[in-house]
Amino acid sequence: MPDFPTLWSQLLAGIPVTATTFALIFLAELGDKTQLVCMTLAARHRPWPVFLGAFLAFFLLNVLAVLFGSALSAWVPRTVLVLVVAAMFALFGIQALRAAGEEEEDDAVEAQSGSSILLRAFLMIFLAELGDKTQIAVIGLASTAPPIPVWVGATLALGSSAALGVAVGRTLLQKISKKMLGRISGLFFLSLAVLALAGLFW
Repeated sequence: MPDFPTLWSQLLAGIPVTATTFALIFLAELGDKTQLVCMTLAARHRPWPVFLGAFLAFFLLNVLAVLFGSALSAWVPRTVLVLVVAAMFALFGIQALRAAGEEEEDDAVEAQSGSSILLRAFLMIFLAELGDKTQIAVIGLASTAPPIPVWVGATLALGSSAALGVAVGRTLLQKISKKMLGRISGLFFLSLAVLALAGLFW
């Protein structure tokens, strides 16, 4: 039989840790590439699949960070990870630029299923964030504080960051034509691919 008073006291004791983690991770993520990815995807696709894909990616990344700590980054060699991320960004950038040049670009964007958009958002953000500064921060916090409050705070922070990016992306959709957004997002993702590859030599 679980000791509910003790469990409740532990949850209450973890509130400061959750709040501190939320503040640190949310501020660290403002303007980060994954928030910009959410914004760009939401400007061209339905917002809910983008948000859910991003949230699931952050959910899983934080679970892995809390459970496995610093050993997580050793799972995949950095060079392989960078090449995969760069290839995904480049592919999406090329697709966006091609779609922007087609007359039926609006129909092509709308034709994509919610599951396809969700999967794309999940993969791009999961791979881009694996071993990134915010995940390293979660690993560090979880090694010095109770892991569950750290996980809750980090997941809420990253989910809020994704929601903010999606909201900004939908606002852009109302102000800029979809063809122009396609060109901007294509160039944005191609620049991310270049930056990812450049990171191999820094």
